[in-house]
Amino acid sequence: IAARQDVPAVTLKDPKQFRVIGKSLDRLDMAPKLDGSGIYGIDMKLPNLVTAVLLRPPVRSAKLRAFDAKAARGKRGFLDAVRIGEAVAVVGTGYWEARTAADVVEVVWDEGHGATLDSDALYRSYLALAEQPGKRARNDGNAQGALGKTPIEAVYSAPFLAHATMEPQNATAWIHDGRCEVWAPTQSAGISQWRVADAIGFDMRDVAIHTTMIGGGFGRRGLVDYCVEAARVAQRIGKPVKVIWSREDDQENDFYRPMAVSRFRGAVAPGKLVAWHNRIVSQSLSSEEGGDFIGALAPTGTPRGMRRWAANSTPRIFARNVMVDPTSVEGAADLPYAVPNLRVEYTPVEPGVPVGFWRSVGHSFNAFFTECFFDELCHAANLDPYRARYDLLAKHPRHRGVLELAATKAGWLSPLPAGVGRGIAVAESFGSYCAQVIEASVEGGRVDVRRVVVAIDCGRVVNPQLVVAQAESAVVFGLSAALKQRITLRKGRVQETNFHTYRALRMFECPPIETYLVPSTEKPTGVGEPGVPPVAPALCNAIFAATGKRIRRLPIEPELAS
Repeated sequence: IAARQDVPAVTLKDPKQFRVIGKSLDRLDMAPKLDGSGIYGIDMKLPNLVTAVLLRPPVRSAKLRAFDAKAARGKRGFLDAVRIGEAVAVVGTGYWEARTAADVVEVVWDEGHGATLDSDALYRSYLALAEQPGKRARNDGNAQGALGKTPIEAVYSAPFLAHATMEPQNATAWIHDGRCEVWAPTQSAGISQWRVADAIGFDMRDVAIHTTMIGGGFGRRGLVDYCVEAARVAQRIGKPVKVIWSREDDQENDFYRPMAVSRFRGAVAPGKLVAWHNRIVSQSLSSEEGGDFIGALAPTGTPRGMRRWAANSTPRIFARNVMVDPTSVEGAADLPYAVPNLRVEYTPVEPGVPVGFWRSVGHSFNAFFTECFFDELCHAANLDPYRARYDLLAKHPRHRGVLELAATKAGWLSPLPAGVGRGIAVAESFGSYCAQVIEASVEGGRVDVRRVVVAIDCGRVVNPQLVVAQAESAVVFGLSAALKQRITLRKGRVQETNFHTYRALRMFECPPIETYLVPSTEKPTGVGEPGVPPVAPALCNAIFAATGKRIRRLPIEPELAS
């Protein structure tokens, strides 16, 4: 109805009359988060609620051949074990009862081709593809012709990464009176509604999604597999059920940030950058997740079969490289620097590893690639990394604004103690602009991040302290990934199963973080993701300034140790 109405004419309030916008106010949800009264998905309670844990395939392609739950029947609180697709749902009166029963259920799997997946082998195959031409994503001037006979060459890479949300995946489902209700910590209620309805054969109007508080998302909760699991188990056992994942379940069954390899060749002349040639090899995120959005956004009344066909087939245009996936080249194909000869190519791969959106999506790895290689070219051309960026951003005033603010507040040209380096990076993502300057040193293979200066332009700032909080969380999140984190596959199995091997930044490792906001009258834009992309390149550029060593493969700590 609203779509058929004319847009009303309104008079906007004069910003001088704002009483709330632009002021730091406490969040309304802060008290329940602090005092424990907030209801997260994992806290859900219903009458006669039971709990289920799922025994999932050890590798993604495995098929369930058989299972035997005889030993579980003697376990206190065990209720049932049922097949759900290629998994076994073990149901108990509570989580501990279901988990201990699941530990003694015997399962036989046919592992399939996924048991051969190996991260090192995948990396080598990506490297080989990066030597071959990809599909053009951008082509300015004549990069190939301008490279000359001795181009500057570098290969950068980033690993698979887990989301590692503090609240593992969970959902509660109850099917009653011809309806299915799901309570879940989801970022995508619409996608949840469609996927649940499709999985259990319900009309979408008969599925209700109740969004609870979320114990961390970072893009993982945009995928709704855990909601589907809960609905399918509830349908099988005829009771309201809560499905809870363990930390190991979460790490081993994530939809990971893709592995990516980026091959560069560049050319410089005295005092300037002449050519930039970039080939990216990675999985297509639009191919992997696009179907969820297509299915959820299909017009009301679309037959289930047609909705499913559109969701499953349309994203294949990105996997087949009929169209370049914009989420895989963002931050690279739209490089803002005025390099006269610039070409970017992309090659998608399908290794069979499930991937999904991860905080800042393609910018998370492309900013690392491009901002570090830009520093390499600056060094080769004897250019100051800050001044070269500033000069080549003449047509991008908002990039310039955050860059100048960060450099000024960090005292870019001020002296540093011996052994300490200063690095800089800038990136635009999700409509916002962020520059960071990081000071760091390296001793005995350990990186000491001493200071992080962040400048953000997110348009008109509604609540300044929330922007600062998001910037600080982005820095800690980004440093954890850059320094320590990776998902490694051996024989198809994830090696980093909990926080002892998938490490996050500890409190004593967190540096002082200074955040500065650019005053702006532009429309407000996002702040949850734009603080992540500059972290890794600013840190790696600082390490080069301190040690002369280029880090081209993440995470940093294993690279320094090698």
